[in-house]
Parts: sequence; structure tokens; C-alpha cells
Amino acid sequence: MTLMTKFMGAAAALALSAGAALAEPALIFDLGGKFDKSFNEAAFNGAQRWAEETGGTFREIELQSEAQREQALRRFAEAGANPIITTGFAFATPVDAVAGDYPDTKFVNIDGWLPEIPANVQMISFQEHEGSYLVGMLAAQASKSGTIGFIGGMDIPLIRHFGCGYAQGAKAVNPDIKIVANMTGTTPSAWNDPVKGSELTKAQISQGADVVYAAAGGTGVGVLQTAADEDILSIGVDSNQNHLHPGKVLTSMLKRVDVAVYNAMKNGADGVTGSMVLGLAEEGVGYAMDDNNAPLVSDAMKASVEDARQKIIDGELEVVAYYANDSCPALDF
Repeated sequence: MTLMTKFMGAAAALALSAGAALAEPALIFDLGGKFDKSFNEAAFNGAQRWAEETGGTFREIELQSEAQREQALRRFAEAGANPIITTGFAFATPVDAVAGDYPDTKFVNIDGWLPEIPANVQMISFQEHEGSYLVGMLAAQASKSGTIGFIGGMDIPLIRHFGCGYAQGAKAVNPDIKIVANMTGTTPSAWNDPVKGSELTKAQISQGADVVYAAAGGTGVGVLQTAADEDILSIGVDSNQNHLHPGKVLTSMLKRVDVAVYNAMKNGADGVTGSMVLGLAEEGVGYAMDDNNAPLVSDAMKASVEDARQKIIDGELEVVAYYANDSCPALDF
């Protein structure tokens, strides 16, 4: 069982302080909602796995606004939660601001970056461009029109990082492939706008795209739904989304946020701090294969992707990160 708490003024403060005597881990979801079928839901699944295996309990909060980030951290720390796990790049700065005031509390941030990491903080990031390269290869091989799409959520370097890897993988298969790219918006609401995701998908279809990759959190639900309705293929992200539209989701780029959360809870308050980066070699990213998409991926397609995967792990193939120079020659955003 988990305690579900939402911030609603004084009521939230009472809910948090009610369990102050318990030293439980806490999980703070990013905007977009716990059941976004993507990033946040992967985090929740990791926490659930920990709870089921250990019999332990954890606290969780779904934020309603940007202003609640630091508030959530401080209230959980005051209540004795440890470790406190946060999801999303936007938590990096609030974690940095709060950690020094609670030196005996371990804070974990997934997806963020800090130039200097406090002694009681762990920052976990992923090599999203490596996993995106592989699904880009699959997209190019599955496309019949020679045009594929990419729909990102909030326009930030992290999401361009996804798109850059995707474009490199696609062009490794077909140097002449056309890639249509759109971002949903420039504010956090871009993570939870399935209607806009649907509109962008239709716009890309009108430009010839017959495979669309969504790296957009909850917005991606609209992308996948519209792709299925319009009889083209989609690619999911973070969680395995193949089951949402069996036979219409080519694959999903797995970002093992669930594993990161599970390990953070398992390691507890005395776990590792500092920086951790998870890529293909660490099985932190990958692509999903199951009964739902097996008919869409031929043995030859899978073999080519597995070959590339191993070459990336062995250092024989370099996927250029968007962060390398804040641009992506393979894709014009």
C-alpha cells in the first residue's frame, strides 16, 4: 500500500506530517501525472516493485504546479522520509537548494544535472540518444514512404537529445530519409497535452510520415492513439507502450526509470551518491520486443539493430549526443 498525497494547502501539510515518525522512502512525480503511461509511470512501477519485494511502504506525491517542487522536498525531509526520490530534470535546482539543509537525508534526482553535486545527492541520467538510435533504425526500415516523424514534449536539450539519436539511427539505414520534427511546447504543460500530440501527428502524416516517435510524456498518448487511428506506426517511449495499440506500435524506446527508482529505494538512505549514467551497456536504455509488436519487426530488422547495439556498447559505433555541441546535424529541429 502507498500513501497518495496531493498538495492542497494546509491539508497537504497535515497529510505529510502525519507519518513523520516513519523513515520511509518518498517519490515525487514530475508534472504530467503518475499514470502518464510513460516516464512517471515507469518511476511508480519501480517503486511498486520495491514495495512488493520488500514489504516496505513509500510515500508519493503528484505535483500540481512548478511552485510545489521545493515545498515537497522540504516537507518530506521534515517528515523524516529517506531517501527522497525526484523525477525530472526540473527537480535538479530545487534539490540543490534543499539538500544542504538536510545533510542526513539522501536525495535522488532522475534526469537532472548539477555542476557540483552535494554530498547527500545522487543524480541519475541516461544515454537516451543510444536507445533512440536503435528505434530510429527500426523506423527507417519499417517506413514505406521514406518519411518519419519525431514529436517531443517540452522543447529542452534533453528531448532534442532523444531526437538527435533517432535521426542518426534512421539515416544510418537510409541516408535520404526525411524526418519531420515538432515539439509540443516550451512550458511544462507540454508533457500532458494529448490533444496537441494528436494534432501534431496529423500534421506530420499530411507531410508523408508513416512512423512517428513520441518522446513527450503524457502527450505521447495522443500521438500513439492518432497514429493507430490513421493506420500508421508509432514508437513509444520510457515505458513499454507496445500494448497500448497492439500491432500499431512498432516498438518503444525503453528508459529504465523503473530500475533507477527501484535501486534508489533498495540502496536506501546509505546508498551511493554522486553521478550515475545509464546507457546500453548498463541496460539503462533499449527497445521493447514482445508479442504486441513481434509481427512488425522482421528477423533481419532485429539483427541489424542488435548488431548496432553491440557496436555501440563496444565503442565501435559512436552516437553523437546533442549535448556535445547543442546542435544535431542529422536533424533540423
